[in-house]
Amino acid sequence: MDPEVSLMLLCPPGGLPQEQVGVDLSPAHDRRPLPGGDKTITAIWETRLQAQPWLFDAPKFRLHSATLAPIDSPRPQLLLHLGLTSYREFLGTNWANSASWLREQGATDWGDKQAYLADPLGVGAALVTADDFLVLLRRSWQVAEAPGLVDVPGGHPEPQALCPGNSPQHKDLPGELVARELFSSVLQEICDEVNLPLPTLSQPLLLGIARNETSAGRASAEFYIRCSLTSEEVRNYYLSGGPEAHESTGILFVETQKVQRLQETEMWTELCPSAKGAILLYNHVQGNPI
Repeated sequence: MDPEVSLMLLCPPGGLPQEQVGVDLSPAHDRRPLPGGDKTITAIWETRLQAQPWLFDAPKFRLHSATLAPIDSPRPQLLLHLGLTSYREFLGTNWANSASWLREQGATDWGDKQAYLADPLGVGAALVTADDFLVLLRRSWQVAEAPGLVDVPGGHPEPQALCPGNSPQHKDLPGELVARELFSSVLQEICDEVNLPLPTLSQPLLLGIARNETSAGRASAEFYIRCSLTSEEVRNYYLSGGPEAHESTGILFVETQKVQRLQETEMWTELCPSAKGAILLYNHVQGNPI
């Protein structure tokens, strides 16, 4: 396994559709206050704003844990235990110089090395074209995370999308709507980053959850999505620009039959951890009906 990424959860072969994924959103799944208080988060945020005044804070979902039910269970097969956090808290914990210490302290204090970390849940897509190519993007040098590296399309589900104009509260976000936002957000990210029409995309199947160990175990839900367009058609849509075209500088395609051995190639070193997690999970379901 690559030291930059770990696999937290493997879904059953074939992946899980939205109706098989439930969400338990609760304050009990929020980050624990830092030892000595959260003033260091404020200090880090203010320092970052001075250097990068275009940064803005936004609420995010925090992944606490996930529970797989037996296949014959009447309940959703996967239950995600989520809390609320923010981008500001992410920079002040997962990206802080003290992140390694916070993980050690969390294990000591709470029996959970992620207890003090924001751990905002990301989403990513193993997007496959009609002619069986995996779609990858070269990240811009202007983005905050993994500049210049190769990634899969992705981003974050947004609590704000479920209660526009208000500050999201746990009680205002039913689990069913949160699950819907999780699945719809990955489709929206593809539309925005690759500039693809939504009708060309299949319904997402959740492959599992990977942790980015370069940002202290921050989790990302990775999906499998088919596109009805060929790689050349996808390229043309991408080159015509989209709402988030500035986040990447180029598009790459890898034949799906070569993805299984991608870890043995030089290209693997160009992948950011989120892409590595998506590809490892994608390979896990290869050969199964998806």
